[in-house]
Amino acid sequence: MQSPPPPALKERLRGEVLSRRDALDKDFRHEAGRRIAESALGFPDLKDVTPIGGYWPIRSEVDPRPLMEALIGRGQDVALSQILHPHLSWRLWQPGDVLVKGGFGVREPGPDAPEVFPKALIVPLVAFDCRGGRIGYGKGHFDRAIAALEAQHPVLTIGLAYAVQEIDEVPVEPHDRLLDVIITEAELIRTVS
Repeated sequence: MQSPPPPALKERLRGEVLSRRDALDKDFRHEAGRRIAESALGFPDLKDVTPIGGYWPIRSEVDPRPLMEALIGRGQDVALSQILHPHLSWRLWQPGDVLVKGGFGVREPGPDAPEVFPKALIVPLVAFDCRGGRIGYGKGHFDRAIAALEAQHPVLTIGLAYAVQEIDEVPVEPHDRLLDVIITEAELIRTVS
């Protein structure tokens, strides 16, 4: 039997893994998020990088806000993504800043926040594999953002996920960007790319 084309396979995997992620207990997610942030803060490659791009969580994603606040607390600049479909812009963020409702209902900085070009990105994901393959929500925003930043300078990409989001193999298409590191509550994975 012939395998479905990568977009169809990604859609099926996205649904399966979102169901697993959504089923996680709220208290588990909170504790796992704390461990993920602790692991990321201890990751030496992230220590002196600035600015760092992050995301505002939606649905049952790993909440990166404690990590982003801790990065700011140790003197690193953090920017949030702003969706300018089909691209992302990165705007400096501080806790307490007024955010506006953007694409997908995501909270994001307004157009007056200074634009920056991160040297590292904290990337949301639906599913991942140990090679750094990533399935997102299917719009390609982060893949395009990584490619645009890589055209300017090297960028460290760090995916945050729960261990239940790992799959054997992500179907990778030419536009997909592999992640450098994936951090779960169970481990820090330096990917093989």
